[in-house]
Amino acid sequence: MKKLEVLVVDDDTNLRKFVTAGLEDLGISIVSAANADEAEVILSDCPSINFMLLDVMMPGRNGWEFLKEIREAGNQIPVIFLTARQEVNERVKGLKIGADDYIIKPFEFQELLARIEAVARRRSGSNELAVADLKIDISERMVERAGESISTTDQEFRLLRVLVEAEGAVVSRPDLLKRVWNLDFDPGTNILEVQIARLRRKVDRFERPLIQTVTGQGYKLADQPRP
Repeated sequence: MKKLEVLVVDDDTNLRKFVTAGLEDLGISIVSAANADEAEVILSDCPSINFMLLDVMMPGRNGWEFLKEIREAGNQIPVIFLTARQEVNERVKGLKIGADDYIIKPFEFQELLARIEAVARRRSGSNELAVADLKIDISERMVERAGESISTTDQEFRLLRVLVEAEGAVVSRPDLLKRVWNLDFDPGTNILEVQIARLRRKVDRFERPLIQTVTGQGYKLADQPRP
C-alpha cells in the first residue's frame, strides 16, 4: 500500500492527541485540524495528504458539509467519519455523501487502525500481499508459500500481515506489540518471540527463509539464502 499521510479533523483536542500519538508511533505521518476551515487550508497546502479522519459534529461547517464540498470539488481522498452518533440513518447519510467508512466514538486504537488499513486496501484495489514466493490474502485470511497452503492462527496471521505490509522495512518490537496485541507497553514476557518462532516453523521451512531478526531493532521479511 502507498505510504499514508493522514489528516485528522476533530474539535476534541484529546481525541486528536490520541489518534496522533498512535499513528506517529507506527511511523505514519499525521497532521491535525480542529475544524473544517483549518482542514481546508491544510488540504490545499499539503497535496501529499492521502487519508482523512473526519469528525461529523464540529463548530462551523460539520463533517457532512465539508466532505460534500470537497467531493463536489473533485477531491477523492479516502475518508473515515469519526462520530458519537450511532443512528443508522446518519451512517448511511455519511456513506452516501462519499465517506469510505464510519467509526463510533469512543473507539479502541486497534479498531481505528484496522479500518484505516481496510479502506487503504480497498482504494488500492488489492487484498493480496506478497514477499518473494509468500502470498497472503487479507479478505480470505489465507497464506501460501511456493504454492503450498499454510495454516495460521489469528495472531500468527496478524503478525505476518504486519511484517508483509512493511515491505522489507524493519518493524520494531513496540510496533508489533501494539499492532498485533494492542499493547502500548512491554508486557515483560516473550509472547512476541514465541509467535515469531511458531511462524518461522510454518513459513521458513522452505528453501529460503524470509523472517529476519534485526538485532536491537526488530523483525523484517526479506528473501535471503539459508546459511
